[in-house]
Amino acid sequence: MSHLGEIISLVVALSWTVTALFADKASRRMGALPTNIIRLVLASIFLAIILWVGVGHPYPVYADGTALAWLAASALVGYVFGDWCLFNCYVTIGARFGQLFMTLAPPMAAIAGWAILGETLSRKSGLAMAVTLCGIAISILSRGERRQVRLTLPLKGILLGLGAGLGQGVGLVLSKVGMEHYASVVPSDAPAAMGTLLPFASTMIRAVIGGAGFLVLMALQKKTYQLKSAAHDRRGLGYALILTLFGPVLGVSLSLMAVRYTSAGIASTLMALTPVFILIPYAFIYHQRIKARELLGVAVSMTGVALFFLL
Repeated sequence: MSHLGEIISLVVALSWTVTALFADKASRRMGALPTNIIRLVLASIFLAIILWVGVGHPYPVYADGTALAWLAASALVGYVFGDWCLFNCYVTIGARFGQLFMTLAPPMAAIAGWAILGETLSRKSGLAMAVTLCGIAISILSRGERRQVRLTLPLKGILLGLGAGLGQGVGLVLSKVGMEHYASVVPSDAPAAMGTLLPFASTMIRAVIGGAGFLVLMALQKKTYQLKSAAHDRRGLGYALILTLFGPVLGVSLSLMAVRYTSAGIASTLMALTPVFILIPYAFIYHQRIKARELLGVAVSMTGVALFFLL
Protein backbone atom coordinates (compact mmCIF):
# COMPACT_ATOMS: atom_id res chain seq x y z
CA MET A 1 0.00 0.00 0.00
CA SER A 2 1.40 3.42 -0.96
CA HIS A 3 1.82 5.97 1.84
CA LEU A 4 1.46 3.21 4.44
CA GLY A 5 4.11 4.82 6.63
CA GLU A 6 2.38 8.20 6.45
CA ILE A 7 -1.00 6.67 7.35
CA ILE A 8 0.55 4.83 10.31
CA SER A 9 2.19 8.08 11.45
CA LEU A 10 -1.16 9.90 11.47
CA VAL A 11 -2.71 7.03 13.44
CA VAL A 12 0.14 7.38 15.93
CA ALA A 13 -0.55 11.10 16.33
CA LEU A 14 -4.23 10.39 17.03
CA SER A 15 -3.26 7.57 19.39
CA TRP A 16 -0.95 9.85 21.34
CA THR A 17 -3.71 12.45 21.54
CA VAL A 18 -5.93 9.93 23.33
CA THR A 19 -2.97 8.90 25.47
CA ALA A 20 -2.22 12.48 26.50
CA LEU A 21 -5.83 13.19 27.49
CA PHE A 22 -6.12 10.10 29.67
CA ALA A 23 -2.57 10.38 31.04
CA ASP A 24 -3.52 13.85 32.22
CA LYS A 25 -6.55 12.47 34.06
CA ALA A 26 -4.77 9.42 35.48
CA SER A 27 -1.76 11.41 36.70
CA ARG A 28 -3.97 13.93 38.48
CA ARG A 29 -5.86 11.11 40.26
CA MET A 30 -3.09 8.62 41.08
CA GLY A 31 0.19 10.51 40.69
CA ALA A 32 2.80 10.34 37.92
CA LEU A 33 4.86 7.43 39.30
CA PRO A 34 1.97 5.01 40.02
CA THR A 35 0.39 5.83 36.66
CA ASN A 36 3.60 5.06 34.80
CA ILE A 37 4.20 1.79 36.64
CA ILE A 38 0.63 0.58 36.12
CA ARG A 39 0.58 1.45 32.41
CA LEU A 40 3.92 -0.23 31.75
CA VAL A 41 2.91 -3.39 33.63
CA LEU A 42 -0.33 -3.52 31.64
CA ALA A 43 1.59 -2.81 28.43
CA SER A 44 3.99 -5.69 29.12
CA ILE A 45 1.05 -8.05 29.59
CA PHE A 46 -0.69 -6.95 26.38
CA LEU A 47 2.54 -7.10 24.38
CA ALA A 48 3.32 -10.58 25.74
CA ILE A 49 -0.08 -11.78 24.51
CA ILE A 50 0.50 -10.23 21.07
CA LEU A 51 3.92 -11.89 20.76
CA TRP A 52 2.60 -15.22 22.03
CA VAL A 53 -0.15 -15.26 19.41
CA GLY A 54 2.09 -13.93 16.64
CA VAL A 55 5.39 -15.77 17.07
CA GLY A 56 4.63 -18.42 19.70
CA HIS A 57 6.69 -16.86 22.50
CA PRO A 58 5.32 -14.43 25.14
CA TYR A 59 8.62 -12.57 25.33
CA PRO A 60 11.07 -10.84 22.92
CA VAL A 61 12.69 -13.93 21.45
CA TYR A 62 16.05 -13.67 19.58
CA ALA A 63 17.10 -10.41 21.29
CA ASP A 64 20.78 -10.54 22.21
CA GLY A 65 22.74 -8.60 24.81
CA THR A 66 23.52 -5.66 22.52
CA ALA A 67 19.89 -5.17 21.48
CA LEU A 68 18.81 -5.44 25.12
CA ALA A 69 21.41 -2.87 26.19
CA TRP A 70 20.36 -0.27 23.60
CA LEU A 71 16.65 -0.78 24.22
CA ALA A 72 17.17 -0.69 27.99
CA ALA A 73 19.05 2.59 27.63
CA SER A 74 16.21 3.97 25.52
CA ALA A 75 13.72 2.91 28.20
CA LEU A 76 15.64 4.64 30.98
CA VAL A 77 16.01 7.83 28.96
CA GLY A 78 12.65 7.86 27.15
CA TYR A 79 10.38 6.33 29.79
CA VAL A 80 11.93 6.82 33.21
CA PHE A 81 13.33 10.30 32.58
CA GLY A 82 11.22 11.55 29.67
CA ASP A 83 7.82 10.22 30.73
CA TRP A 84 8.42 11.09 34.39
CA CYS A 85 8.92 14.68 33.20
CA LEU A 86 5.94 14.48 30.83
CA PHE A 87 3.41 13.07 33.31
CA ASN A 88 4.46 15.54 35.99
CA CYS A 89 4.22 18.23 33.33
CA TYR A 90 0.60 17.18 32.74
CA VAL A 91 -0.12 17.59 36.45
CA THR A 92 1.55 21.01 36.52
CA ILE A 93 0.42 22.69 33.28
CA GLY A 94 -1.93 20.20 31.58
CA ALA A 95 -1.68 17.93 28.56
CA ARG A 96 -2.33 20.71 26.03
CA PHE A 97 0.86 22.59 26.92
CA GLY A 98 2.70 19.37 27.74
CA GLN A 99 2.20 18.18 24.17
CA LEU A 100 3.38 21.53 22.84
CA PHE A 101 6.77 20.90 24.42
CA MET A 102 6.85 17.51 22.71
CA THR A 103 7.43 19.33 19.42
CA LEU A 104 11.00 19.58 20.72
CA ALA A 105 11.38 15.80 20.43
CA PRO A 106 12.28 15.69 16.68
CA PRO A 107 15.00 18.38 17.00
CA MET A 108 16.34 16.67 20.12
CA ALA A 109 16.36 13.37 18.21
CA ALA A 110 18.40 14.98 15.43
CA ILE A 111 20.92 16.36 17.93
CA ALA A 112 21.13 12.96 19.60
CA GLY A 113 21.69 11.37 16.18
CA TRP A 114 24.57 13.79 15.63
CA ALA A 115 26.08 13.10 19.07
CA ILE A 116 25.53 9.33 19.18
CA LEU A 117 25.56 8.24 15.54
CA GLY A 118 27.69 10.94 13.95
CA GLU A 119 24.86 12.18 11.73
CA THR A 120 25.23 15.59 10.09
CA LEU A 121 23.48 18.71 11.37
CA SER A 122 22.98 21.45 8.76
CA ARG A 123 22.23 25.16 9.06
CA LYS A 124 18.67 24.28 8.16
CA SER A 125 18.50 22.20 11.32
CA GLY A 126 19.56 25.16 13.43
CA LEU A 127 16.92 27.35 11.76
CA ALA A 128 14.23 24.74 12.32
CA MET A 129 15.09 24.42 16.01
CA ALA A 130 14.98 28.20 16.38
CA VAL A 131 11.52 28.29 14.76
CA THR A 132 10.27 25.49 17.03
CA LEU A 133 11.54 27.28 20.15
CA CYS A 134 10.00 30.52 18.89
CA GLY A 135 6.62 28.81 18.61
CA ILE A 136 6.84 27.53 22.17
CA ALA A 137 7.92 30.98 23.37
CA ILE A 138 4.90 32.59 21.70
CA SER A 139 2.63 30.24 23.66
CA ILE A 140 4.24 30.60 27.09
CA LEU A 141 5.35 34.26 27.14
CA SER A 142 3.29 37.44 27.35
CA ARG A 143 3.76 41.09 28.18
CA GLY A 144 2.79 42.19 31.66
CA GLU A 145 2.78 45.58 33.25
CA ARG A 146 5.41 48.06 32.04
CA ARG A 147 5.84 45.88 28.92
CA GLN A 148 7.84 43.32 30.89
CA VAL A 149 7.95 39.83 29.39
CA ARG A 150 6.58 37.23 31.80
CA LEU A 151 5.85 33.53 31.80
CA THR A 152 2.21 32.50 31.45
CA LEU A 153 3.01 29.05 32.86
CA PRO A 154 4.79 27.90 36.05
CA LEU A 155 8.56 27.56 35.61
CA LYS A 156 8.39 24.04 37.02
CA GLY A 157 5.99 22.98 34.26
CA ILE A 158 8.19 24.54 31.58
CA LEU A 159 11.31 22.73 32.84
CA LEU A 160 9.40 19.45 32.99
CA GLY A 161 8.18 20.02 29.43
CA LEU A 162 11.74 20.64 28.22
CA GLY A 163 12.87 17.46 29.97
CA ALA A 164 10.05 15.51 28.35
CA GLY A 165 11.02 16.67 24.86
CA LEU A 166 14.67 15.85 25.52
CA GLY A 167 13.91 12.38 26.89
CA GLN A 168 11.56 11.53 24.05
CA GLY A 169 14.00 12.64 21.35
CA VAL A 170 17.09 10.91 22.75
CA GLY A 171 15.08 7.81 23.66
CA LEU A 172 13.84 7.52 20.07
CA VAL A 173 17.37 7.47 18.70
CA LEU A 174 18.50 4.86 21.23
CA SER A 175 15.46 2.68 20.48
CA LYS A 176 16.08 2.94 16.73
CA VAL A 177 19.65 1.71 17.19
CA GLY A 178 18.46 -1.12 19.41
CA MET A 179 15.70 -2.19 17.04
CA GLU A 180 18.02 -2.14 14.01
CA HIS A 181 20.47 -4.40 15.83
CA TYR A 182 17.61 -6.61 17.01
CA ALA A 183 16.45 -7.01 13.39
CA SER A 184 19.98 -7.97 12.32
CA VAL A 185 20.16 -10.93 14.72
CA VAL A 186 16.74 -12.44 13.95
CA PRO A 187 17.48 -15.75 12.17
CA SER A 188 16.22 -16.40 8.66
CA ASP A 189 14.08 -19.30 9.85
CA ALA A 190 12.19 -17.17 12.37
CA PRO A 191 8.37 -17.02 12.04
CA ALA A 192 7.30 -14.68 9.24
CA ALA A 193 5.32 -12.57 11.71
CA MET A 194 8.51 -11.67 13.56
CA GLY A 195 9.35 -9.00 11.02
CA THR A 196 6.02 -7.25 11.57
CA LEU A 197 6.04 -7.74 15.35
CA LEU A 198 9.64 -6.67 15.89
CA PRO A 199 8.54 -3.17 17.01
CA PHE A 200 6.17 -4.76 19.52
CA ALA A 201 8.96 -7.00 20.86
CA SER A 202 11.24 -3.97 21.14
CA THR A 203 8.52 -2.04 22.94
CA MET A 204 8.05 -4.89 25.42
CA ILE A 205 11.73 -4.76 26.36
CA ARG A 206 11.45 -1.03 26.88
CA ALA A 207 8.22 -1.40 28.89
CA VAL A 208 9.68 -4.01 31.27
CA ILE A 209 12.87 -2.00 31.87
CA GLY A 210 10.92 1.24 32.17
CA GLY A 211 8.48 -0.22 34.68
CA ALA A 212 11.36 -1.58 36.77
CA GLY A 213 13.08 1.80 36.62
CA PHE A 214 9.97 3.61 37.85
CA LEU A 215 9.56 1.08 40.66
CA VAL A 216 13.15 1.67 41.80
CA LEU A 217 12.57 5.42 41.61
CA MET A 218 9.42 5.10 43.71
CA ALA A 219 11.23 2.91 46.26
CA LEU A 220 14.08 5.42 46.56
CA GLN A 221 11.51 8.14 47.24
CA LYS A 222 9.71 5.86 49.72
CA LYS A 223 6.44 6.29 47.85
CA THR A 224 5.55 2.66 47.16
CA TYR A 225 2.48 3.10 49.36
CA GLN A 226 0.99 5.15 46.52
CA LEU A 227 0.69 1.99 44.42
CA LYS A 228 -1.73 0.47 46.96
CA SER A 229 -3.94 3.54 46.82
CA ALA A 230 -3.81 3.59 43.03
CA ALA A 231 -4.77 -0.11 42.87
CA HIS A 232 -8.07 0.74 44.60
CA ASP A 233 -8.90 3.68 42.34
CA ARG A 234 -11.18 2.10 39.75
CA ARG A 235 -11.64 5.23 37.67
CA GLY A 236 -7.90 5.90 37.72
CA LEU A 237 -7.21 2.31 36.66
CA GLY A 238 -9.70 2.73 33.82
CA TYR A 239 -7.84 5.81 32.63
CA ALA A 240 -4.54 3.89 32.92
CA LEU A 241 -5.95 1.02 30.85
CA ILE A 242 -6.99 3.35 28.02
CA LEU A 243 -3.71 5.25 27.96
CA THR A 244 -1.86 1.93 27.99
CA LEU A 245 -3.70 0.61 24.94
CA PHE A 246 -3.23 3.84 22.98
CA GLY A 247 0.27 4.59 24.33
CA PRO A 248 2.88 1.85 24.89
CA VAL A 249 0.89 -0.86 23.06
CA LEU A 250 -0.35 0.88 19.90
CA GLY A 251 1.27 4.31 19.80
CA VAL A 252 4.89 3.42 20.57
CA SER A 253 4.85 0.17 18.60
CA LEU A 254 3.25 1.81 15.56
CA SER A 255 5.72 4.70 15.77
CA LEU A 256 8.57 2.21 15.44
CA MET A 257 6.69 0.53 12.60
CA ALA A 258 6.11 3.84 10.80
CA VAL A 259 9.83 4.53 10.38
CA ARG A 260 10.16 1.19 8.60
CA TYR A 261 7.72 2.23 5.85
CA THR A 262 8.59 5.89 5.36
CA SER A 263 11.44 8.26 6.12
CA ALA A 264 12.08 9.13 9.75
CA GLY A 265 11.62 12.80 8.89
CA ILE A 266 8.14 12.46 7.41
CA ALA A 267 7.09 10.05 10.16
CA SER A 268 8.36 12.34 12.93
CA THR A 269 6.65 15.38 11.42
CA LEU A 270 3.26 13.67 11.10
CA MET A 271 3.52 12.08 14.55
CA ALA A 272 4.28 15.51 15.98
CA LEU A 273 0.76 16.69 15.03
CA THR A 274 -0.57 15.67 18.46
CA PRO A 275 -0.40 19.29 19.82
CA VAL A 276 -2.78 20.25 17.00
CA PHE A 277 -5.16 17.32 17.44
CA ILE A 278 -5.40 17.80 21.21
CA LEU A 279 -6.50 21.45 21.18
CA ILE A 280 -10.24 21.02 20.58
CA PRO A 281 -10.92 17.93 22.77
CA TYR A 282 -8.85 19.38 25.64
CA ALA A 283 -10.66 22.71 25.45
CA PHE A 284 -14.01 20.88 25.38
CA ILE A 285 -13.22 18.55 28.30
CA TYR A 286 -11.77 21.22 30.58
CA HIS A 287 -13.92 24.12 29.33
CA GLN A 288 -10.86 26.19 28.47
CA ARG A 289 -10.71 28.94 25.89
CA ILE A 290 -7.96 28.61 23.30
CA LYS A 291 -6.19 31.93 22.82
CA ALA A 292 -5.08 33.14 19.41
CA ARG A 293 -1.51 33.42 20.73
CA GLU A 294 -1.54 29.74 21.67
CA LEU A 295 -2.82 28.71 18.24
CA LEU A 296 -0.08 30.79 16.63
CA GLY A 297 2.51 29.19 18.90
CA VAL A 298 1.42 25.68 17.93
CA ALA A 299 1.44 26.61 14.22
CA VAL A 300 4.94 28.09 14.43
CA SER A 301 6.25 25.08 16.39
CA MET A 302 4.81 22.69 13.82
CA THR A 303 6.44 24.76 11.06
CA GLY A 304 9.75 24.31 12.84
CA VAL A 305 9.26 20.55 12.97
CA ALA A 306 8.41 20.46 9.26
CA LEU A 307 11.45 22.60 8.38
CA PHE A 308 13.67 20.26 10.34
CA PHE A 309 12.81 17.22 8.26
CA LEU A 310 11.06 18.06 5.03
CA LEU A 311 13.24 20.65 3.29
